[in-house]
Amino acid sequence: MRRAYFTFALLATTAIGLWAEDTARPGLWSRQGPDPDGVYYVGPDVTSPRLVTTVFVSYPYASSEKHFKGMTVLAMVINAKGVAEHIQILHHSNDIFDQLAVDAVEHSTFAPGMLAGKPVPVWIDVRVVFSSDQSRTTPQVLIAERDLAPPTESQLEDKNHKPRSYTPPFPIHTVDADFADPFVKVPYIQVAVVSVLVSKEGLPTDVRVVRGLGFGLDQKAAAAVWHYRFFPAMKKGKPSAARRDVMVNFVKF
Repeated sequence: MRRAYFTFALLATTAIGLWAEDTARPGLWSRQGPDPDGVYYVGPDVTSPRLVTTVFVSYPYASSEKHFKGMTVLAMVINAKGVAEHIQILHHSNDIFDQLAVDAVEHSTFAPGMLAGKPVPVWIDVRVVFSSDQSRTTPQVLIAERDLAPPTESQLEDKNHKPRSYTPPFPIHTVDADFADPFVKVPYIQVAVVSVLVSKEGLPTDVRVVRGLGFGLDQKAAAAVWHYRFFPAMKKGKPSAARRDVMVNFVKF
């Protein structure tokens, strides 16, 4: 979940310039772009990689030691051949569990993500949960970070097909808040409402929780929004700083 995000500001700024030059160009926003390393996120044009085959993850302790439990979350790129690369640990359990999780992923095969019918490298997260009862566990794919479709021409233009005098910021990349502990029982999980001031470059500059959830989740919601990227507000045809509320989801563990 914690990748190089500056690319979204660059893409947004470039696209704003193109949009200002020619708002009528069809398909201007029709295709997702990769990050600077050529890797994509799941989004309106890019499908998610799928786990095809994997292995059961062994427990490192004797069956009598049942108080050991934990979860490892890994970020990785699934390349165009369906192989995991650039594996990173996002949520640490312990050194042994982490290594077992990495080993399981390296012995797994994936169907790669697709863009316009062609396989492309895509970022995903994978979790492995180790339960105290030592029940069988396998890697599970998570999609906690994604590109969104940018605003359409109808959202940016009035009924006369001219730029609206004002349009709010639109999220173009979101990150789910990290509800990292699957062993904690919470009565319910909703979405948090977070107010964010978006710069004219489409970057968060001030983040405040408007409607929190408690249970220690509010800080995680705010932290996620710092990784959002936006098509900025437009005022009289020019990018402008503006504030808006966003609904923050939590990773579904």
